Amino acid sequence: MKLFPTGHATHPQWRMAAGLVLAQLRAQMALPDYASNPTLGLLYITDHYAAEAQEILDHLSAELPEVTDWSGTVGIGVSANNAEYFDEPGLSLMLCALPSDQYRVFSGVAPLGSSEMSGFEAHTALVHADPATPDLGELIGEMAGRTDTGYLFGGLSSGRGGALQFAVGGNGNIRGHGAAGGVFSGGLSGVVFGEGVRLVSRVTQGCQPLRTGGAREREITEADGNLLLSLDGEPALDVLLADLQVSLDRPQEAIDAVRNTLVGLADAGSDGIRRTGDLGADVLVRHIIGLDPTRRGIAIADNAEAGMRLSFCRRNAQAARADLMRICAEIREELEPEEQTLATARAVAAGEAEAAPHPARRIAGAVYVSCSGRGGPHFGAPGAELQIVRHALGDVPLVGFFAAGEIARHHLYGYTGVLTVFTAPD
Repeated sequence: MKLFPTGHATHPQWRMAAGLVLAQLRAQMALPDYASNPTLGLLYITDHYAAEAQEILDHLSAELPEVTDWSGTVGIGVSANNAEYFDEPGLSLMLCALPSDQYRVFSGVAPLGSSEMSGFEAHTALVHADPATPDLGELIGEMAGRTDTGYLFGGLSSGRGGALQFAVGGNGNIRGHGAAGGVFSGGLSGVVFGEGVRLVSRVTQGCQPLRTGGAREREITEADGNLLLSLDGEPALDVLLADLQVSLDRPQEAIDAVRNTLVGLADAGSDGIRRTGDLGADVLVRHIIGLDPTRRGIAIADNAEAGMRLSFCRRNAQAARADLMRICAEIREELEPEEQTLATARAVAAGEAEAAPHPARRIAGAVYVSCSGRGGPHFGAPGAELQIVRHALGDVPLVGFFAAGEIARHHLYGYTGVLTVFTAPD
């Protein structure tokens, strides 16, 4: 598998940005290590370009006639290798060279299971979703159940002017889109992949459990919808205040502490707090949205049930950086051969200045979906998050966006990053 061509740019005028992107793509497609005839385009634009989305897609489709299928969405920011365009005009595009019988573009009007998907066995899927879609969590779970592995990856559109998605299949509009022209809103869209497309994916959490006082992972012993009433048999509000070491007698101090606190939820028996003290991949981080002094309860931005486990946590830049490096290391460990020649080992371990993609990693391209709340300052500086990925994986082709929620497996996350790489066969 050859490297996937990528291009990214920012400019107040979308045509100028598109021209810069196309120049990068064409230069790469002329190189022997890059795919020269890709067919699937993954297109991400910032919401500054949302009003021109159809024109952008039409222009790129005309300039890249070999690309017959398109998928993507809008975000408050988009990402590329070693760069992010956050809250500014930006466009990021990757062209994937995959066997035509190993993927299908889908959308809300041509979902998995429709006639367009007849006979196709979905193994995994890249999913883009409109955050205003009703029962979104259930839809994501249902779609995961229609794949062989149950593994989805992707995120929710985060445009301030409304969500939009790109979906074009087979060099034309997907049946049912009518005059949409490949740009539409609502529901889910993306790409399902067959067993022949090898992917490696990891989730990185952007939070760290509290370690103050007696704070620890607790069991939810009573809940009413999204209202937590007791933890470990004690009133939930009392446990929260004790763990935060604050009192309602000093209301402003208590309010400030609660505002900076999140909850991490995990089902019983799932991957909760690890021995290292980090949040496991099954932990779903949610906001605290209110307190109920009368019932001594805590209202959270999700429903909970008795038996689930909970940990109070806070967003932590140092923990986010460390965990991002951890998942990159896990991906490298899975991809690199167990035994390497000295020359290969030196190349794989090369510094950032020598970070060209190396065959030992067999990475053709990567998709990184990060929470819009993690961009820029959360990692210390603009682009710092993507610099960590580049330093760890090398100068691999990468595309992605900053989402209003992240999708991995059958879960809908918050404050996370989902890194997925396309790999060549062993």
